Amino acid sequence: MKLSPLALAVLVAPCALGAQWSNRYPKNVGFNHHVYLEGYELPIMANGALDVAASSTGGLVIASRGWLWRLDATSGVATRLTSSGGVDSRPSWSPDGRRIAFLRDDSRTLAVMVRDMESGVETEVDRGMALDPVFSADGKSVVYANATSGDLDLWSADLSTGAKTRLTSEAGLELRPQLLPDGQGIVYTSKTRGGGDQIRLRQLPSGEESVLLQGSIISQTRPALSPDGKLLVYNWPGTLGWELRLMSTERPGVSVLLVAKPRGRPVAPAWSADGSTIYFSEADAQQVMRLYAVPANGGRVSPVAVGEWEWGVPTGRLSVRTTCAECAGPVAARLGVLDANGHPLAPSLGMSRFDGQTGQMYFYSPGVVELEVPAGPVVIRGVRGLTTTERVLRATVAAGESRAVSLDLPELWNARRAGYYSGDHHFHLNYGGQFDLAPQELLPLMAGEGLDVATPLLANLHNRFENQGHFDWRSLGSAPLVRWGQEVRSHFLGHVGLIGTDQLFWPWVWGPGYEVYGRDDRLNATALQFAREQGGAGIYVHPVSTPTPFTEAGLASLPIELVADAAMGMVDLLEVVCLWSNAVGATELWYRFLNAGLPVAPSAGTDAMTDFHRTMALGTTRVYVRPEGSFNFGSYMSALTAGRSFVTTGPMLELTVNGAAHPGDVVRVSGGRVKFALRAASAVAVDSVAIVVNGRTVRALGGLAAGTSGEWSGEVAVPRGGWIAARAIGPSTATWPAMAEYAFAHTAPVWLGESASTDPAARRAAAQDLLRALAVAEQRLVAGYEGSEIPRLRAHFAEARTRLQHMAQ
Repeated sequence: MKLSPLALAVLVAPCALGAQWSNRYPKNVGFNHHVYLEGYELPIMANGALDVAASSTGGLVIASRGWLWRLDATSGVATRLTSSGGVDSRPSWSPDGRRIAFLRDDSRTLAVMVRDMESGVETEVDRGMALDPVFSADGKSVVYANATSGDLDLWSADLSTGAKTRLTSEAGLELRPQLLPDGQGIVYTSKTRGGGDQIRLRQLPSGEESVLLQGSIISQTRPALSPDGKLLVYNWPGTLGWELRLMSTERPGVSVLLVAKPRGRPVAPAWSADGSTIYFSEADAQQVMRLYAVPANGGRVSPVAVGEWEWGVPTGRLSVRTTCAECAGPVAARLGVLDANGHPLAPSLGMSRFDGQTGQMYFYSPGVVELEVPAGPVVIRGVRGLTTTERVLRATVAAGESRAVSLDLPELWNARRAGYYSGDHHFHLNYGGQFDLAPQELLPLMAGEGLDVATPLLANLHNRFENQGHFDWRSLGSAPLVRWGQEVRSHFLGHVGLIGTDQLFWPWVWGPGYEVYGRDDRLNATALQFAREQGGAGIYVHPVSTPTPFTEAGLASLPIELVADAAMGMVDLLEVVCLWSNAVGATELWYRFLNAGLPVAPSAGTDAMTDFHRTMALGTTRVYVRPEGSFNFGSYMSALTAGRSFVTTGPMLELTVNGAAHPGDVVRVSGGRVKFALRAASAVAVDSVAIVVNGRTVRALGGLAAGTSGEWSGEVAVPRGGWIAARAIGPSTATWPAMAEYAFAHTAPVWLGESASTDPAARRAAAQDLLRALAVAEQRLVAGYEGSEIPRLRAHFAEARTRLQHMAQ
């Protein structure tokens, strides 16, 4: 397959168009992306009371709404301590109760700060990806984690001289340090890149270590050491949900249960100064963090209520109404609000979320939302899905005033009028984040993003198979529609999503690297067939991590079974756009499938974890589908698998060929030419809009400025077989409403002559490339299963090779 110079320039430009989202905070060596690292380890901004720290002299300090507050547990009054534009969290008292160390997040870096509680003077100790500061036993230094040396290590900073000493140097993450009272030992958390996590005790004079706890993907575990250093309280995933447990540091290996709930997630445990009480926070059904206390010996869990918030400055009330010209009333929206210092503000209920691409904090409004704000100017930003440009409104709220404002969000393109419905087919409701969400909590998120269909996928956290009780939950009346699917993960063979199924496929995981099913001679194709037999569909998800998959390095990174399954006609959908994948590289692979006559339809999924504070919005990579007849889940799925669609991270594309044929249709070719008409609209800038035939750019149509649309028509030469489609791409973008690294959209093909038709030359070239990919995959297969009999897998690859060889002749 030969690409035109323009196609080559657009499709392989690595600097401008790398992989999808990678990291926002300082890069840690060995982590290709930071979705888990930043999502699990970095602090969050939440309503309610979080990150409690107790002192015998200073009382309680908590984090709430991105500031620190002193809480009087008797009166229930919380008084604000900090007031900067940064987001403050994770306070820790000095031994004498005169200072606190804490974190300040500016959306790019995290700084360790020390605040003098009497004067209010704040001093920065260090900056980077800094985490978890605690004072030494003598109060003369602060110990914390930072990525200064490449990945997260423990450091000690002398507060008088500023001298910094590195305490750990292992590969991976060392964080959450806690010093024994005598200063001779330190308890900390170690997390490897492979998911093996441990809580360790290190004797500082000798460097000798012992393991207190270990597990896999213990995402929210943040142990707290008792004041006497003899006990450790920690939150841990249990059979019915996350638990709060207690163990001895002197005799590890046995623990006692303090708190267990079938729903809920206890986070950020901490001790009272006298060691008699353990505090923790847990989000309620409205995603507000509530503070609780339990006796250290066990017993009744009691709420520690905050009845009044003293801001320390005059405040007012701000009501924001979001509208659009074609809406009958208020419309749900994604909003970000900042005060005069640039500090994010949020309503008193619901989650605040952080967009790692643009650095904006955001939340969802059902159409009208009210916030308490410091008196003065505020900035409101809003969007609704990908079809509105970001609108900015500035207002001033006087002390004691209740101010109402309206933000209009006009659409650039109306999907319903064009016959399209949008879907996100790969994301996870709960995946070890700070919150434990119920399925119905997806509906306001989808409304705020104008998302019509969602198929959240159940997935394992290593050897844990959580949230199975959600699988039968559905919302299939009117849009938004929700129906659960499953991500089946043979890490070795490749991840596949199963949607539209009524049953779960077992086992969820197998292949080299897993303890129980590590040597199974089992095919991904078996799972894909399982979905088809139930009227569902199978998707290869996040398939390509490089923009150049057919280089030597690229071939070695493709999912091992993907090419074999596609050649055998087992792949219904390919995830062309995804947070963790590369749209350009996935398109390169998809072109080969189409040119080989394999009618694989495009799909899209964010692969977001909605229980994370730091996560992209649902539907910011999505597919638009044109169902035939009335809209319901069945008609939508039929159109999705038939390729009556386009995928996008921002631009909208409407393509017709010869006046009436849309993506997924077949057009008759007469005289070797066809007519096309294309309308594109995009809230973000686009470098290149093009018509593509059999993977070659045949007509470059120009670009689009952000917030504009364009229309093109013309006639292009086409072969007798193959396909024609439209593509929009670039530039790198970090502007709302988009959250992907660069703008990208691609229609499914309009087939020439007949469905899955081919051009002989394009078919031969594609088959030859796929044979190269299959050969590399088979070498990796044999090496990975070395010492095991895998006749089924070998036979599957052999038959796929025969089919591709026939295409290549």
